[in-house]
Amino acid sequence: MAENIIQAEQTPVSTDASRGGPTSTDSIESWSQLSLHAYIRALVIAILLYFLFSKETTDIVSRWFNDASWSHGILIPFFSIYFLNQTKKEILNHRAKPSYWGLFLLVCVILFYVFNTVSPSGYGYFRQISIIGALVAVVLFLGGWYLLKYTWLPVTYLVFAVPLPDYAIKPVTIPMSIWASTAATAILNLVPRLEATANGVIIEIVYKNVPLQPGLEVAEACSGIRLLTTFLALGVAMAYLHYRPIWQRLTLLASTIPIAITCNIVRVIITGLIHVLIDPQYAQGIYHDLLGMVMLPLAFGLYGCLAWFMSNLFIESEEDKAADIVIARQNRGESPT
Repeated sequence: MAENIIQAEQTPVSTDASRGGPTSTDSIESWSQLSLHAYIRALVIAILLYFLFSKETTDIVSRWFNDASWSHGILIPFFSIYFLNQTKKEILNHRAKPSYWGLFLLVCVILFYVFNTVSPSGYGYFRQISIIGALVAVVLFLGGWYLLKYTWLPVTYLVFAVPLPDYAIKPVTIPMSIWASTAATAILNLVPRLEATANGVIIEIVYKNVPLQPGLEVAEACSGIRLLTTFLALGVAMAYLHYRPIWQRLTLLASTIPIAITCNIVRVIITGLIHVLIDPQYAQGIYHDLLGMVMLPLAFGLYGCLAWFMSNLFIESEEDKAADIVIARQNRGESPT
């Protein structure tokens, strides 16, 4: 009896049954340490989901390669994989506790998908979003709430890869085009001997008393919706990856919208100046597209300046930093050293 007690005391076993954590002695550190059975089960689930949503998956991927406004969708799954890898220790060492709420949610998602497929009033976008809903349901069903806690962001982040339907974009692109033309007109009027008048999405320009024909049109491609959707997705990723107080993360996330709008206004202004002062041919075609790509680094520069400003707005003492580290480790289940 005494020998058994001594042997039990010498065996380091640390369980966290309330959170579903495994023993510390059996800790898994790499995806390669998973059993073959786990990979086979994941493959079977992926195949089943693909066959269920094969048409929607094909449409989404096709849109990535054929619509420049959604070409960033190719990168979204890689960001999700990276997010998943950030919490691999918690995920890999999770003792699965299936939740039947996940099964209930999966049934609801499938019924919702079928309704949007057979109903004349169904929307294709909702059918595509159902893929993400099904992934959330499968995670909850197989791994429980603990697993969902560490995987909800990588899964829901895939929303940024699903192209928005035209009926949802149109109400946004038109006002953004009008804002861009109005703001650009105000700046262009500062150029000597140049008069610009905004007429909706058309900027009428008179330079040296000579009307320029045709006028400069802020088309749908110049509305800024492409930059907005791309930068919003990347803004969420950056706010998540950089540890900072929650109010700073929310501020950075909210700033992506005005930053994207500002960069688009800058793009229209530069296009107008090139159209008037240099040559109209350099304000369209490939040159126009290249100018749009240049706006992305500008957006990141403004975003970085805002992040730097907030980081230096309040300077933490060494005691506060040490307290934050201890709290972070305790939340992760680690013992402070």
